[in-house]
Amino acid sequence: MRSSYDAVVVGSGPNGLAAAITIARTGRSVVVIEAQGNIGGGASSGQLTLPGFKHDVCSAVHPMALASQFFAGLKLEEHGLEWIHPPAPLAHALDEGAVLMNRSIDLTAGDLGEDGTRYRKLVKALVNDWKKLAAMFLGPPRIPRHPVVASRFGMHAIRSARGFVRTAFRGERARALFAGLAAHSVLPLEKPPSAAFGLILMTTAHVLGWPFARGGSQSVANALASCLGSLGGEIVVNSPVESLDDLPSARAILCDLTPRQLLRIAGRQLPEHSRRRFARFRYGPGVYKVDWALSAPVPWKSPACAQAGTVHLGGSFDEIAASERDAWQGKHTEKPFVLLAQPSLFDETRAPEGQHTAWAYCHVPQASQVEIVGRIEDQIERFAPGFRSRVLAKNVLPPLELERHNANLIGGSINGGAQDLRQLFFRPTRRLYSTSCKGLYLCSSSTPPGPGVHGLCGYYAAQAALRDVLR
Repeated sequence: MRSSYDAVVVGSGPNGLAAAITIARTGRSVVVIEAQGNIGGGASSGQLTLPGFKHDVCSAVHPMALASQFFAGLKLEEHGLEWIHPPAPLAHALDEGAVLMNRSIDLTAGDLGEDGTRYRKLVKALVNDWKKLAAMFLGPPRIPRHPVVASRFGMHAIRSARGFVRTAFRGERARALFAGLAAHSVLPLEKPPSAAFGLILMTTAHVLGWPFARGGSQSVANALASCLGSLGGEIVVNSPVESLDDLPSARAILCDLTPRQLLRIAGRQLPEHSRRRFARFRYGPGVYKVDWALSAPVPWKSPACAQAGTVHLGGSFDEIAASERDAWQGKHTEKPFVLLAQPSLFDETRAPEGQHTAWAYCHVPQASQVEIVGRIEDQIERFAPGFRSRVLAKNVLPPLELERHNANLIGGSINGGAQDLRQLFFRPTRRLYSTSCKGLYLCSSSTPPGPGVHGLCGYYAAQAALRDVLR
């Protein structure tokens, strides 16, 4: 590592790597400094259970990667990245059967009974508006270029998921499906704008699909690192940053960190008013994650679940809403809403021949230390009797273990901070990527457009640095 660069990036998650690539593409010198021995942050994979079984440590399914205009411009397939699309993006398990969300709107609508026509009309309008909507929400807040589209979407999106389904759907199948989608917000489903997350994920399922990266999420980070290397950028691992004073000299420092971490390494340089604002930034509930090595596929009661890369386990709208509400209120529900991915059904690189992996998590109170792996497995058994008999080994990552692996996951919070109305647009402050210190920027999911493996937080932060100090 040299003594000086045009830019230094702290953290090698997809956003940190995206920031470095954006700067390196202008011919400027840049180095990425990573605390762990492995790059990737939330997009990393490893052998967590048994030899030959490859698991994603945090993120596993990546619809927003395909929505990212930044990724689209990199030709990451030339750096070894390959996307795998299961036959269906999502299945929502119910006690009687399942709802299968196909790429086809009509096939999905046909699985929703009395709400099929309503679903078809709603989603076709969103799909037709997709490019305009993506330009609106995949970036920093700004005046919409398409105000009619924005107002039409906003009418629904600004609501709570519960308020939305009361008017949008009449039957339990459609309401349950939407509950699982909206719960990705990690908000109580009675709280706005939880409906927005459900609508966006519903639309991406039909427009883009919900793919896996062949070989695991590590493949995304590796492809970005390869791209950065081809541009002359550097990466240094096993280098924890305790203070900005530890870094090489640079005109711009971009931190793929959350506000709490930035305060820790840059507190002395930040003025008091900035420290207060960052200290007020709020983190949502944590996640409790489990990976399994399996002797055979998950034995779903409904065959539809075996067609989907992602399966939502939680039953009805009200059950899922209770689970998400409890996590926000500091309670541990008996029947958690579980998000499960089964990549080895579609990617043979994940497990030895004939064997499989499963990845799942549920939301729990921030920094929870309560052991709930049994409750997660109970929910899987509810929809896949005999699951436990197929478990060869498991690896449990409670919230604080996730934070130890990746310091950005404060108390197990995977979204870079709560995404309620107060922190949805102007995150972490009205300065967005910039701070009160010249040349110091945030480029993590604590900035717009927020969580997801898309690199856009890093891209926009780097654009700000190029405008401000790297001209």
